[in-house]
Amino acid sequence: MSPISYKLVKSDTASKARAGTLTTLHGEILTPAFVPVGTKANVKGILPDSLKKIGAQVVLSNTYHLYLNPGEKIVEDAGGLSRFMNWSGPTMTDSGGFQVFSLGSAFGKTITKIALGEELTREQGLVTFDEDVVSQHGQLAVIDEEGVTFTSHLDGSLHRFTPERSIEIQHALGADMFFAFDECTSPTDGFEYQKEAMERTHRWAERSLSAHQRNLEAKKKQGIFGIVQGGRFEELRKESAIAISSMDFDGFGIGGSFSKEDMQGALQAAIDYLPSDKPRHFLGIGEPLDILTGIKEGMDLFDCVAATRLGRHGTIYTREGTIVIKKEKYQREFTSLLGDTEGEEVSSPIQTVQGTEGFTRAYLSHLFRSNEILGQTIASLHNLGFIIQLVDGARRAIHEGKFLEYREEFLRKYQK
Repeated sequence: MSPISYKLVKSDTASKARAGTLTTLHGEILTPAFVPVGTKANVKGILPDSLKKIGAQVVLSNTYHLYLNPGEKIVEDAGGLSRFMNWSGPTMTDSGGFQVFSLGSAFGKTITKIALGEELTREQGLVTFDEDVVSQHGQLAVIDEEGVTFTSHLDGSLHRFTPERSIEIQHALGADMFFAFDECTSPTDGFEYQKEAMERTHRWAERSLSAHQRNLEAKKKQGIFGIVQGGRFEELRKESAIAISSMDFDGFGIGGSFSKEDMQGALQAAIDYLPSDKPRHFLGIGEPLDILTGIKEGMDLFDCVAATRLGRHGTIYTREGTIVIKKEKYQREFTSLLGDTEGEEVSSPIQTVQGTEGFTRAYLSHLFRSNEILGQTIASLHNLGFIIQLVDGARRAIHEGKFLEYREEFLRKYQK
C-alpha cells in the first residue's frame, strides 16, 4: 500500500480544474498547491517558520545538489530531509536529471522549462538554465542508454547517475515523494530526438520503479512519481502519458519542455490519460499565468525557483504584473509592495504577505540600491507569498464553483 494517497474533493464543472487532499506521512497537502523550491535543503533566504506563516505546505529539494554537497549519507544520518532542514511538513525531491541536463546541451544557455521565445535579461533575474550549476569547468553531460555521466559544477570531478543510483540517493534523502529519473530535453529539440528521449525516459521509469519496489522499507515511507515527457509534440505527450500511467507509480509529473504557446496543448494531450485518483505535478512551473493554465487543465502541484530567483534580483510580483524595484521611479513610491494606496479597499484574494507588512516600494528600492541582503529576503518572501495566495485563491474558487471567473478576474488586472 502506498504511503501517500490522493482524494478528489471537488471538480470544476466548466474546466478540468480540481481540488483535493494529498496525504503523506508528514501531513496533508490541500491541492492545488504551490511547492516552494529548497534546492540545497533551504529556500534561499527564508526560514522554515516564515514559509509556514505564508502558507507553504510542502517543500521540494534537489537530488543533484544534495548528492554533491553535503552528500546523501549526511542527510540520511541527520534523520532525513525534513529533520535536516528543520521543516516539519511534507517534502519532495526531484531526480537530478534536470540539473544534469543543465551541464549538457543547455550549458551556458538562457533556456527555461517553458521557453519564452526571447532571451531573458539579467535584470529579470533569469540568466541561465539553472544558475546553481554555473561552472568554470565546462560542458560535460553525456547520455547513454544506462544513464548520464557528468562533471560536478563544484570541482570538475566525474560522476554518474543511472535510474537506480538516482533512486538510491532519493531513498537516503527520505522525502515523502520523489521522481523517477528522466531525460529532460530542450524546448528547441526536434521531433526525432524528443521521441528518442521520451522512449529512453519510459525505460528509465521502469527501472526507477523497480529499484524503488525492491527497497521494502522505502516503499513504506516514500511515494514515487513517474514523469511524462515528449516536448512540445502533442502526439508524443499522449504516447508518454499512456505509457507512464500504465506503470504502478504513486503519482505523476509532467516535465518540460515546450513553449508557452504549446503548453496548453501539451497538457491537454496528456492529462486525460493520467489516473484521476492520483496526484499530478507540473514540474518547474511557477509563473502566475502558467500556474492558472495548469490548474485549469487539471494539475495539482507546481514547483519553481522563479519566485525567489526573481526576488533576489529585485523583480517582485504585484496585482498588475511584475516590477523591477531598483528602477528610479520606485525610490519615492511609498505604497505597499502590491501597489495599494493607504486605506484603499482591496477585493483581490492576494493580500499583504505575512512578514512583509509595512514595507514600501521605496524602502525595498533603497535596500536593493544599497545591496542590502534584507531586500532579497523581503522580495523573495513577498513573491512566494504572492504565488501561494494565488493558488490558495484558485483552490477556494474551485470549491465555490467559480474558478474560471477567478482566473479571468486575475488575468484582467495582472495583464493590464
